[in-house]
Amino acid sequence: MSAPAWAESLVEVVCADAGRPPPRLAWRTRRGAGSTGVTRRDVGIVAVRAGSDPTDQRLTLLHELAHWLTPAVRRRRRAVHHGLAFYTIAFALYRRHGVADPDALRLESARYRSALRHAAHLGIAGASEALGRHRETLRARPRRRWRVLVPEHAVRLERDGRWTVCATCRQRVVGAQLARARRARRPLRHVLWTSTPEPAVEVPA
Repeated sequence: MSAPAWAESLVEVVCADAGRPPPRLAWRTRRGAGSTGVTRRDVGIVAVRAGSDPTDQRLTLLHELAHWLTPAVRRRRRAVHHGLAFYTIAFALYRRHGVADPDALRLESARYRSALRHAAHLGIAGASEALGRHRETLRARPRRRWRVLVPEHAVRLERDGRWTVCATCRQRVVGAQLARARRARRPLRHVLWTSTPEPAVEVPA
């Protein structure tokens, strides 16, 4: 389906302000309130699957446009997709194009917890407090006991929709591990682990 007029206009304005050529905008709808998106700079496309929440639609499109505008950053030969450079551009776009700081913080941190740390560094209102609450929650979590769910096995790649997965354990194989698996002369091997909370230790009265 064609993108709504406001989305096409937003792409033009953001890219014109940045002095960058606009990407082609692919727009689809999905069930649920939340939206998802992906930026494919190699083929010049920003794709959005829009949920029913209009604020999340706008934030998702701006999030992908921030990827479009952010220069590729690599650290130890790995791409850094959601680092400080990205969020500096993203939060500036949110403010400039109608997404209030509380909404931007809530929606971004629901997807990427690292957004809290970068938002706090950038001085986004409420970010430091939210980051503190998140760290307290992590410290309060019960310790977990790990066990092998799927024993060591060869990684055999196959497609599952838009993702590449291991055919044995169905885990997604992405990024550097996917590239390594494709280049390997022999199949890589891995183990699938799972965890359960350790039982609480009763303290004698």
